Amino acid sequence: MSESGTPETPEPVEPRGAVEPRGARDIRFADLTTLRVGGPITRLVTATTADQLVELVRDAEDSGGHWMVLGGGSNVLVGDDGFDGTVIRIATRGIDVRPGDEDGTVHLRVQAGENWDELVAFTVERGFAGLEALSGIPGSVGASPVQNIGAYGQELSSALLGIEFLGEGEDAPRVMSADELELGYRTSVLKQGLRGVVVSVELVLHDTTAEREVLGEALGTPVAYAQLANALGVQLGDRVPLARVREAVLALRAGKGMVLDPDDVDSVSAGSFFTNPIVTEHVARTLPGDAPRWYVEPEEPDEVTPLAELAAESPLDAFLAHQAGLEQVQEHAADGSATPPLVKLSAAWLIERSGIHRGFGLPGSHAAISTKHTLALTNRGGASADEVAQLARFVQQRVQAEFGIVLHPEPMLVGLEL
Repeated sequence: MSESGTPETPEPVEPRGAVEPRGARDIRFADLTTLRVGGPITRLVTATTADQLVELVRDAEDSGGHWMVLGGGSNVLVGDDGFDGTVIRIATRGIDVRPGDEDGTVHLRVQAGENWDELVAFTVERGFAGLEALSGIPGSVGASPVQNIGAYGQELSSALLGIEFLGEGEDAPRVMSADELELGYRTSVLKQGLRGVVVSVELVLHDTTAEREVLGEALGTPVAYAQLANALGVQLGDRVPLARVREAVLALRAGKGMVLDPDDVDSVSAGSFFTNPIVTEHVARTLPGDAPRWYVEPEEPDEVTPLAELAAESPLDAFLAHQAGLEQVQEHAADGSATPPLVKLSAAWLIERSGIHRGFGLPGSHAAISTKHTLALTNRGGASADEVAQLARFVQQRVQAEFGIVLHPEPMLVGLEL
């Protein structure tokens, strides 16, 4: 890698993308996804440059057949019948770094095919704060805005400026701002049906260069998650060296089987299979008193505050002000009153309290709940996509029967339904 993150000697590529023919063996989603399930692919092509990606999408659209894109394969469950169409695998590379518009920030334009965790390692090594708690998340950069990835008190939305997006039927990529993406908890307009391809992602991070000259080390953004704070031995809101945060997050994730490891069968999964449900306070009150719950704080009323006023003390203040946004809207009900408080629940707690324990599997199935974390559905060896789906449905049914709450899958489902 060069300093910009771009390979110094890129391998030559065919102008219209590398087509991987079916020959001695079928190409299957089981070979390309972290769950290791999924049926055959009729035609697989790989894009290694942004221009090539655009051309392959146009070709797929012009052909009139079905097509889909695939990144790291970490957040998708494809049926056993596979996909009768063209699968465009995104393997583009490149990280362009440039100074931000405000003091203390740095902008990164990252190609969609870059590995997410390798990007986080890149930022930590260079002293750029804002992604460190997202260490260890598998998958590609282009997939990150689809569900607004998040973990341990950080979300992509806090660092995302926008994306370069090629919409269905469009001739050239266009820029979409983070606001246009309507990012929410594990969702966006991309996940809700806007069809197209993420070509690149633009991020804004805090450059700790000036601070390092004074403090002697690169500190991350304030720790915002209790479990991470406990692992680091600090208080919420403390700032900790970037490398220590990354190391602690990787250890926490590994302890839950959430870091890809060929020696850990619990990591043969799609990560957290269900999102934490968000319900009204009224529904939350029906749960036992020991049920974990977190209030989803309402947004502030419309207000514009000069950035200079917010950033008077340090470059980090400027960066955090930028992350928070200068205009926030408070939603109101039709009668003008504030909307009822919303509460986020723990899907893992609901699953365990419904009687499903770690390691649980249906009789005769090769799919099972992780032995480390009840949110992960794993392939114990030779599982089919249908077996994974059957287990997911059973979990949903048990939680709904016990608590009246429907759990929603986090991975994208292709060729099957829950």
